[in-house]
Amino acid sequence: MHLVRSPLIRCRNWLLARRRRRELDELTQQHAAPMSVLFYHRVADEHPNDWTISRADFQRHVAYCRKRFELIGLDEVQRRVHRNDSPRPAVTFTFDDGYAENCQFALPLLIRHRVPTVYFVATQHVLDQRPFPHDVAAGLPLPVNTVEQLRAAADGGIEIGLHTRNHVDFSLVRQPREIRREIVAAKGELENLIGRPVRYFAVPYGFPRQITQAVVDAVGEAGLRGFCSAFGAYNLPGRDPFHIRRIHGDPEFARLENWLAFDRRKVRGEPNVAYLLPPRAPDFGRDTASTKDTHLAEDTPSAGLPPVEAGPHELNPDDPNAVEDVSNQTASPDVPLDRPQSHRSLPVSDPAAPRGNAP
Repeated sequence: MHLVRSPLIRCRNWLLARRRRRELDELTQQHAAPMSVLFYHRVADEHPNDWTISRADFQRHVAYCRKRFELIGLDEVQRRVHRNDSPRPAVTFTFDDGYAENCQFALPLLIRHRVPTVYFVATQHVLDQRPFPHDVAAGLPLPVNTVEQLRAAADGGIEIGLHTRNHVDFSLVRQPREIRREIVAAKGELENLIGRPVRYFAVPYGFPRQITQAVVDAVGEAGLRGFCSAFGAYNLPGRDPFHIRRIHGDPEFARLENWLAFDRRKVRGEPNVAYLLPPRAPDFGRDTASTKDTHLAEDTPSAGLPPVEAGPHELNPDDPNAVEDVSNQTASPDVPLDRPQSHRSLPVSDPAAPRGNAP
């Protein structure tokens, strides 16, 4: 399928490139540039599946985004959305679930290049070292992060976020008490585990059917700064900043290029999801320190995470064959790594676009 689809997408991208650049320049001049929040699950070369991207492909994504976009934290995304002022196209990196292999290559790479990243984990899976149900169903239970790895990642500048306690599907969970346990109680548990505040929540699966009013209320009750969806949409100035929209970091590079070039069809095709903002939704008019400027030391990985060595040449992200040789860059998996309520009708993503939050 990719052998046919990718060349067609690349051809379309090439044909539309000039028009896309002109449109993006106009939005930038209007301080209305789109902000794309990418999400990934697992970066590894072994046991590929629909929610895994190879090391070389992920490295290409990072190089491409570093070259072409401003890299900002989620708090800066929210601030620009709220202020209706986005001066440059920007990208943010996030991860969901919490796979141990990410500590061997992906997180050290992001730390080395000072890429603002939020890493969302399911607390009970970390505590019990319990594989995720989607991996068990696929016949390959994969290792999850340990508490030590999360602390090491946080020490290196990776922000740890909440992905519920048990990776539940909120389209199937309707009891308010259970929802609060998975969000409000789990947030406190995660803060105790890592010894740091937890500011953001990513809804498992992340489609409109999982974003219920009870979930949004629990996010507000927990004092979280916002929640992330995963159905594929841009963050545009003037929208509700409490809801951070994300795009799948698709291993099929042509699809990622299409998203990041800003495809207006995807905005026009977004369905709506409506909810009431919780009473405790944060005041986004107040400045807070951006994760872009916090403790991300240049070329200094966390003491608990393995370094990623520089390649023999400068990586060209536009050349699909020019990727660093990462085949020998391995590390031991044991390394630890009051505002009034107001109604919002929120546009979300093109359901025919990327695969979404598969697990």
